[in-house]
Amino acid sequence: MGSLTFAFEQSHLSGRIICLVLFAGSIWAWSIMITKLRDLARAARQSREFLAAYRKESHPVSLYLKRQRFTATPLYVVYDHTCKTLGGMLESRGADPAELFMGGVGSTMRRLGEIQVSALRNVAQRTMTDLAMLLEDNMSFLATAVTAAPFLGLLGTVWGVMVAFGNIAGSGSAMLSEVAPGISGALLTTVVGLLVALPSSIGYNMIAGRIRRLRVMMDNFSQEFISDIERHFLRDLGNAEN
Repeated sequence: MGSLTFAFEQSHLSGRIICLVLFAGSIWAWSIMITKLRDLARAARQSREFLAAYRKESHPVSLYLKRQRFTATPLYVVYDHTCKTLGGMLESRGADPAELFMGGVGSTMRRLGEIQVSALRNVAQRTMTDLAMLLEDNMSFLATAVTAAPFLGLLGTVWGVMVAFGNIAGSGSAMLSEVAPGISGALLTTVVGLLVALPSSIGYNMIAGRIRRLRVMMDNFSQEFISDIERHFLRDLGNAEN
């Protein structure tokens, strides 16, 4: 720390500004990484709990009708939006959504055609796309920190070295004791840039992997949920046609 403090004191004004900018970016990057890793860990845990609860029920909309909520997982958001759309479709046909799974499912009012099921599938897909964008919120800043921080540090170093050599030319002295402080201050920006980029790179890869797993879970659940809806709301329609 003493060496870093000495190097900062010997830095040119431009180098100090770049170090402060990188320091502020590091604080912001760490806050993003800590927040997203915490939220993604909670989302993954509740996703497993939601899938376990969903698969225990005999009817695909039971959790929705029982008002069991899992607000931390994007899977529940897909489920909730699709169930609301399904309820609206059935209400428009005169059915009571509160009695969907309590007998009389084969009623004409409670049947869905391929067009309605396709519409539900589209709702699930749109919701998944919106949630994927929310999951990736602020990821662009981490990617920018990974790529830009080393170059910004290199800019500060080159600038500082240029200033140091300019001072040498102005003073007419090339002694090491005259050059070393300026070079030390110039190299500080590269060190700070790497200290920002390395944790951001590791955090970005960890977060991206967890987001990818959540997106796969959303996609798999969406297909499972739509298949369950087809079994419960298209099966009787097929039997009636036969």
